[in-house]
Amino acid sequence: QVQLVESGGGLVQAGGSLRLSCAASGLPFSFCIMGWFRQAPGGKEREFVAAINWSSGSTYYADSVKGRFTISRDNAKNTVYLQMNSLKPEDTAVYYCAARAPFHTMGVMEGDYAHWGQGTQVTVSS
Repeated sequence: QVQLVESGGGLVQAGGSLRLSCAASGLPFSFCIMGWFRQAPGGKEREFVAAINWSSGSTYYADSVKGRFTISRDNAKNTVYLQMNSLKPEDTAVYYCAARAPFHTMGVMEGDYAHWGQGTQVTVSS
């Protein structure tokens, strides 16, 4: 059974930092693409934030977070991280960790990912 468990969300002032974690189990993650998505309040669609190829370490970011967020992984802990710096109020959202099935290429669409965590709330105050 695939499990993705996010943690690390919270309330932070604009300009601050948070690090989200996603503890993963149940897949050969060394062959997977792992992604972070977010859904802002008000019924907005879930949007892509960042992705990492677990095997190669290559990364890809949405333009809105490039230069501020960093995705990384710890093989020993089977955990993916999202370091978020210089946070803005518009970063306020529920952040979700997602896993794409093994042996696929980098994906930026919600439908590319088969497995999802429960989400963690990030609130950035102005």
